Amino acid sequence: MPRIRISNIELYVEIRGAGPPLLLVHGFPLDHSMWAGQLDTLSSDFQIIAPDLRGFGRSDATGGTVFMEQFADDLAELLQVMGIDRPIAFCGLSMGGYIAWQFWRRHGERLQSLILCDTRAVADPKDVARGRGIAATQVEVDGPANLSATMIPKLFADRTRQQHPELVEQIKRVMISSAPEGVAAALRGMAARPDMAGELPQINVPTLVICGQQDVISPSQEMRDIAGSMPNAVFVEIANAGHMAPLEQPGAVNSAIREFLQT
Repeated sequence: MPRIRISNIELYVEIRGAGPPLLLVHGFPLDHSMWAGQLDTLSSDFQIIAPDLRGFGRSDATGGTVFMEQFADDLAELLQVMGIDRPIAFCGLSMGGYIAWQFWRRHGERLQSLILCDTRAVADPKDVARGRGIAATQVEVDGPANLSATMIPKLFADRTRQQHPELVEQIKRVMISSAPEGVAAALRGMAARPDMAGELPQINVPTLVICGQQDVISPSQEMRDIAGSMPNAVFVEIANAGHMAPLEQPGAVNSAIREFLQT
């Protein structure tokens, strides 16, 4: 698959299938491989575009702080370079959802619909933002292994950990291999992200809100409330899934996405 140059960096992108464009935007600190359960299945109906974000996977990294707005601009430029001029379905998980909000703000004319997986609309409280800054400095010094050890227990439902430990190991490997520079920059960017809760009533594009029933990072009730605050949103809860619902229960997530996009 290609590496595509935008501005001063190159992004690695998986492209599958043909049809209406569906952009899959991974969470933190992951890469496009978290969409393994969607890439082939959904490519029968859609053109799947699954990049590694700036600083992750096989894409180039930049240091300092990468704001959610920068990630959104990167994706808009990527679509332009690829020659995709029709409105897209934007599907983002966790940090990918934070980026989706800014994509709507800055590039709303490119949106056909939104799919928000296991994410939040509120900004970090001050103590959480401060913790991200501390973690960013630690990652730059020690690498991402300690961060991975802290995050992994929060990502998966009990059933996934018990029945599919290979999925947990897959995500752990991706985290540990992430570039410290990119991880730290995204941590600082997430800490600085704007609060979008007050803007939800203005987001009137068709939206699918998906949440794993056992998600402890973006709880189901919180995501149900996000959907309820948006004028054109539907909520789907995924049983036997945590924060990584698309990877844990790909069949249920794919069915929800396909039904939403083909309605």
